[in-house]
Amino acid sequence: MSIARRITRYPRPYDAALGADVLAQLPSFAPEIAKLLAGTAGCSPYLAGLMTREKDWLPAALEDPEAAVEILLAELETISLEALPIHLRQMKRRIALVAALADLGGVWPLETVTLTLTRFADAAVAACIARLVAAEVARGKLPDGPPQDAAGMVVLAMGKMGAHELNYSSDIDLICLFDDSRFAPDDVFEARTAFIRVTRRMTAILSEVKDGGYVFRTDLRLRPDASVMPVCLSMEAAERYYESVGRTWERAAYIKARVCAGDQAAGARFLQTLRPFVWRKHLDFAAIQDAHDMRLKIRDHKGLGGPVTLAGHDMKLGRGGIREIEFFTQTRQLIAGGRDASLRLRGTGEGLHALAGAGWIGADVAATLLDHYRHHREVEHRVQMFADAQTHHLPQDAAGFDRLAAFMGRDVAELRDDLTRRLADVHVLTEGFFAPDAKPKAQITWGQDVVARWQGYPALRSPRATEIFDRLIPQIMASLQEAARPDEALAQFDGFLAGLPAGVQLFSLFEANPQLTQLIVDIAATAPALAQYLSRNAAVLDAVIGGAFFDPWPGMAALRDQLGTVLAGHADYESQLIAARTWAREWHFRIGVHHLRGLIGATTSGTQYADLAEAVIAALWPVIVAEFARKHGAPPGRGGAVVAMGSLGAARLNAGSDLDLIVIYDPAGVESSDGPRPLATRAYFARLTQALITALAAPMSAGRLYEVDMRLRPSGRQGPVATSLESFIDYQNKEAWTWEHLALTRARPITGEPDLRAAIETFRRDLLRRKGQGAAVVADVAEMRARLAQAKGPGEAWDAKTGPGRLQDIELCAQTAALIAGSPARDLAAQLDAGVTAGWLDAADAQALCDAARLLWQLQAAVRLLTGGGLDPNDLGEGARRMILRDTDTPGLDALLARMTRLHKAADAIISRRLEGTG
Repeated sequence: MSIARRITRYPRPYDAALGADVLAQLPSFAPEIAKLLAGTAGCSPYLAGLMTREKDWLPAALEDPEAAVEILLAELETISLEALPIHLRQMKRRIALVAALADLGGVWPLETVTLTLTRFADAAVAACIARLVAAEVARGKLPDGPPQDAAGMVVLAMGKMGAHELNYSSDIDLICLFDDSRFAPDDVFEARTAFIRVTRRMTAILSEVKDGGYVFRTDLRLRPDASVMPVCLSMEAAERYYESVGRTWERAAYIKARVCAGDQAAGARFLQTLRPFVWRKHLDFAAIQDAHDMRLKIRDHKGLGGPVTLAGHDMKLGRGGIREIEFFTQTRQLIAGGRDASLRLRGTGEGLHALAGAGWIGADVAATLLDHYRHHREVEHRVQMFADAQTHHLPQDAAGFDRLAAFMGRDVAELRDDLTRRLADVHVLTEGFFAPDAKPKAQITWGQDVVARWQGYPALRSPRATEIFDRLIPQIMASLQEAARPDEALAQFDGFLAGLPAGVQLFSLFEANPQLTQLIVDIAATAPALAQYLSRNAAVLDAVIGGAFFDPWPGMAALRDQLGTVLAGHADYESQLIAARTWAREWHFRIGVHHLRGLIGATTSGTQYADLAEAVIAALWPVIVAEFARKHGAPPGRGGAVVAMGSLGAARLNAGSDLDLIVIYDPAGVESSDGPRPLATRAYFARLTQALITALAAPMSAGRLYEVDMRLRPSGRQGPVATSLESFIDYQNKEAWTWEHLALTRARPITGEPDLRAAIETFRRDLLRRKGQGAAVVADVAEMRARLAQAKGPGEAWDAKTGPGRLQDIELCAQTAALIAGSPARDLAAQLDAGVTAGWLDAADAQALCDAARLLWQLQAAVRLLTGGGLDPNDLGEGARRMILRDTDTPGLDALLARMTRLHKAADAIISRRLEGTG
């Protein structure tokens, strides 16, 4: 459609005579277009010259500028190598002219203008590569193949070209590579020589100034080690460089990288290979300091420091300029993009929108910066349009500002005020992110002996870590001093700091997110065990600022699916196990923090820890089976199922629980697997079970997932680690002791073949119905209880778990009630209710046991989170005391001990009366 009906603005002709003179040399145009042309020519001698040179082409182009661009790009595909330089220079003139007029008239938005310029750059590079590689093939220097493969050569567009954001006078930043895996080792050198020739000739074609024009200034300096590396290098050499010495600025550069010419598939593989280099798996707040240092170096090198003066100000690199917005966006993307793939976008506007959508910046900040970015780019385009100059500087004098204001159709005073305001806005928003104002040092007169030894800790062995931490000390000390017992909090924070293996990333994280420092202080002052966990697993703090840390609990199924997605993103088995550990650590920490801060209670935390463990096993089991099947074939028969026992079976774990598991398989008459290394069925499942234990319990770089206990399998330690369904049924029917039937009251198949799991559950329910034999069960349990009491003693005063009337004892009573009642219930309260229904317990006794179990569980769950072990009130910090008293709704520790003693003694009397006939 003609631009005449789409024009929304006009430049004022700064030189009206020049505008009128140029218009007189052109064909007749509609009044709207004529006004645009006169205004443009009156402001830009460069564009005026293009109009007269392309006057025969211009009318059709302005009738439909989009179609004109497509025709130009299509024509390029048929041009010979010999004619290519002349044709590209003509295309450059025409693309620049039509884009400028569409821009100045408001016909195209900024994004369409920069995309059009970038599409031409892509087409020009692709045309050069295609023709030049074909010439090398014809000379026998490169092997023949499909033209689109370019013999394995790849050109990456970087910077503004990579982001489709080229301006009128942009250099194009390119990295040229070749896929050396396509060549025999003896042929790589000759191929590299040919690709270097191609690269140099391409650069010459694009950069040569001839007939009053050029195509693009081409910059190859973003390649690895540009001072010594050839202009085209092998992908293997590039990968080795980035893996060993790649720097933060190179990571930032690859945010915008894309394949613009050559072998698209090879280029995509290369960029995928670099993904871990660019996008770190942990939140990378250390990148802030790197980017800030880079900004300062640019300012120093260009002499751009100090306050803004509009005359000659650099709109790209100067204070409040375009690069500040780009650095702000890219650094935020680098920080979080490893965890959130939605942030891996090339365009500055896209990046700002994505960061706002993910909650990393405010929507108002994104909108403000994007508005300023578009305006800055518009100003940059105008100063470049004047004489096709590679400049980003505002005019030096009043006449230059008058011309710029006319070019933009604005009043000069208003433009100056607007520019000043926008540059100041950008500076405030970005400088506050990169270099926040230093806070006044708090006057701390205590704890200096502790602080003095921090410099000797591993986390502070690097100068950079020390520099960042020194800025944090005032806030840390002030927060510690606000604790109920400052000296105690300082001592526990000291333990946390001493356990950190490194500090730069974590301290950068704290500096960028002050709320995390307060969280660490809270944890150190309350839960030493959690603080020690953090020392070893500081990366879990990523989750706190990842956007969903305080969202509602998603539930087991959603967790399983989420972990499944995480595992699917890793190609090899070991990396999947490491990823599972990293993921589970964060969720485990989340539960602990929610419990610590009173967002959830002990009962809810128990359910959530169990959900997490079940999700881990359910998501990992098919991965473990697939890896094992790759070597030994698919599982024989109906496969295997993992059955949760004990606390996991009852769906209630605490922060330090291990997992009781058994594996049951059904060979269905199949004697062995069918794979590269087949195994007999029994050996197959025994080794598969060992693989499960290893996957969960083996220490790796990311720690271990869980300790695993399989002693509840048939025959305990003497039995095979995996049991066939037939053997399991036979053993439970004929040989199992009463305690093994008690264990089955909490058994729960959690993953594996669905029909096998259903068969196991059907048998469990049937067995419980048949084995509840009243007096015989009670006698066996009473004997078992007596042996446990003799072996473990009466228990310490504060022991919630072991001893008469404590948790283990009440759980044993509840399992007995379920067995006598033949109930499938696994939850303690439901099992006791089943005992009431069966007439073995009365309702008052069941309620008393539930009340005791609830208090003891609240204490046990809190203690395992806070200390990781037992409870000694004399060693308990003030914060820990407060949490325990809050969870148990008790006014003081003395009152808690009295209440706990009364309840567990009442529970002991009830259990003794039911099992032993005493009271």
